[in-house]
Amino acid sequence: MWKLRVSQGDDPWIKSTNNHIGRQYWEFDPNHGTLEEKAEVEKACDEFHKNRFQVKHSSDLLVRLQFAKEKPCCMKPDVATKVGDEEEISEEAVASTLRRALSFFSTLQAEDGHWPSDYGGPLFLLPGLVIGLYVTGALSTVLSAEHQQEMCRYVYNHQNRDGGWGLHIEGHSIMFCTALSYITLRLLGEGADGGAGAMDKARKWILDRGGITCIPSWGKMWLSVLGVYDWKGNNPLPPEIWLLPYFIPMHPGRMWCHSRMVYLPMSYLYGKRFVGPINSMVLSLRRELYSQPYHQIDWNQARSQCAKEDLYYPHPLIQDILWGFFHKLDESLLMQWPFSKLRRNALTTVMQHIHYEDENTQYICLGPVNKVLNMVCCWVEDPNSMAYKCHLSRIKDYLWIAEDGMKMQGYNGSQLWDVALTVQAVLASNFVDEYGLMLKKAHDFIKNTQVRSNSSGNLNLWYRHISKGGWSFSTPDNGWPVSDCTAEGLKVVVRLSQMPSEMVGEAIAVDHLFDAVNLILSLQNSNGGFASYELTRSYAWLEMINPTEIFGDVMIDYQYVECTSAAIQGLRSFSKLYPVHRREEIEACIAKAVNFIEGIQHPDGSWHGSWGVCYTYGTWFGIKGLLAGGRTYQNSSSIRRACDFLLSKQLHSGGWGESYRSSQDKVYTNLEGNKSHLVNTGWAMLALIGAGQAERDPNPLHRAARLLINSQMEDGDFPQQKSLECSTVTV
Repeated sequence: MWKLRVSQGDDPWIKSTNNHIGRQYWEFDPNHGTLEEKAEVEKACDEFHKNRFQVKHSSDLLVRLQFAKEKPCCMKPDVATKVGDEEEISEEAVASTLRRALSFFSTLQAEDGHWPSDYGGPLFLLPGLVIGLYVTGALSTVLSAEHQQEMCRYVYNHQNRDGGWGLHIEGHSIMFCTALSYITLRLLGEGADGGAGAMDKARKWILDRGGITCIPSWGKMWLSVLGVYDWKGNNPLPPEIWLLPYFIPMHPGRMWCHSRMVYLPMSYLYGKRFVGPINSMVLSLRRELYSQPYHQIDWNQARSQCAKEDLYYPHPLIQDILWGFFHKLDESLLMQWPFSKLRRNALTTVMQHIHYEDENTQYICLGPVNKVLNMVCCWVEDPNSMAYKCHLSRIKDYLWIAEDGMKMQGYNGSQLWDVALTVQAVLASNFVDEYGLMLKKAHDFIKNTQVRSNSSGNLNLWYRHISKGGWSFSTPDNGWPVSDCTAEGLKVVVRLSQMPSEMVGEAIAVDHLFDAVNLILSLQNSNGGFASYELTRSYAWLEMINPTEIFGDVMIDYQYVECTSAAIQGLRSFSKLYPVHRREEIEACIAKAVNFIEGIQHPDGSWHGSWGVCYTYGTWFGIKGLLAGGRTYQNSSSIRRACDFLLSKQLHSGGWGESYRSSQDKVYTNLEGNKSHLVNTGWAMLALIGAGQAERDPNPLHRAARLLINSQMEDGDFPQQKSLECSTVTV
């Protein structure tokens, strides 16, 4: 039976900056659990499979079953509060609902203070891991039979009715994830005709669309590493670009860090033309997935082929011309002496950057894609290296199991982000006295997960921003602070520092607060906006050479309403407690940030959210940022228009329900059937309450509150609905 381990690191190849606080991983113990508990898990898995086309996201039942056994809820068993259609929302009904929710949620808190949870969704992550382990010969060493069985369960569970797989679990089928998922199942031991017809349907989907020559560029790279596709069919990824002077706008050091850190190891594998062992499995896949014999494929033509289902960002003509030029240059010159010396120098430089990233993130790396790619590069450089062994030990940090199977997460968790928002929710409930222990553990977690030093060496040489004083999305071992995570962390520790220490623990050290403020101030761009990890280092026109086909707006670190709003809120909370510290800088920063938010508001009053779905999420942050910056409903036309926008999207049910397609199509789109979504509803309510809607007309809030109250289940939880995470952070 599977068991979640928290804040443990009993592996000689693993190091930590904070004694592993926040680390979470799953282990299989055949002797763990009773027969009844195992049957309960299997029942949950069976139920998910039966309903997989209706509810595509897990309800995280395995971790909930484990925690229910370890620390059962002490809430009195009674019927959940329900409010009739014509009944007024009483204070008692709200209080009862809140207490039930908080009591239940307290049972899901780990002893280190965070709330372990599923951060899955993207379907292109697990295939990269399986391919990476397969070509380095470690698949069965790292992944037990139980791991592989649960991974197969996950992939099968998220196959669409048409036989394909989407970019994420809610998405329509695309070649990228269909081909990679099919290959993953084959490498995990599934037969070409396995899965009760599922493999046949997947293969037909692929062949009906021209075969895997039509996979987008990231897929071409992975298949080339595996040996199922020829490197000649890839557009160039020259490592020599890392030798260019930094002042050139397209230097990789100027790219968004997620793109930079992915293309770094990709360029190494391309430069080496690395191919794993060609065996019977690889040869069989070559026969199964092409619409013509492998030796007859025109690889030069295949370079530019991409299935229409995948083509979210088509190549502009200038990009095709550029890739064609570099392809000929690379093939004719850079692989030949004396220019091959330049290639060797470039590969050495790239590996130095890879090792720097690995060592400064304790081999977790920025995200799951570059983590696996870096691991493969370290093996290619030296199969017996300490770096490769350290990578293997950190794989489990990315794996999560729920009733839908085992997945690779989009990060090594969302620990800090979840804790920071949860603390704010508890504080807003006015039941602090009843849940002081929960707050104390969360407070300790936040204090223990602040990044306390910059990355090593000359930061400019490695294209890194300062990190001291920040908070990452997950844990400090990840090593990459984020602007909004830092701001939310700051906001919370400032609030808790004003509360009795016997209730919530000792306040954070003042110099740690100053470090967080320093980091936030350093991240503001000249236009007043805040990007995610770093300053915006280049220009939006760089998207003209975005080679991904499947992702948009990934070449630079853009400024976001969410990050800018969070920065305003964090700095304002701090300045109220420390009004003298860097007062003029903070006030100037907030004023510029407010102007930025007002300047990017859409004509309909909304803001586009990039890290959640989508206009509801962005508008919530837009309003909150303006309010923290001193604007009010009365003196701000931006807030009035934003409130009008939210009210115009309220559904007949009283809630809000926005589809992920809003993020994709950049047009507000309701969920199918105009269904409401509890999280969207919560975001909209928070924005409207903050903007004083209750004083103007409380009826929309009462309608929304009725929906939330009536949706609560008897144990205090709320039902799992569609995923509302839409970020490209998963790359």
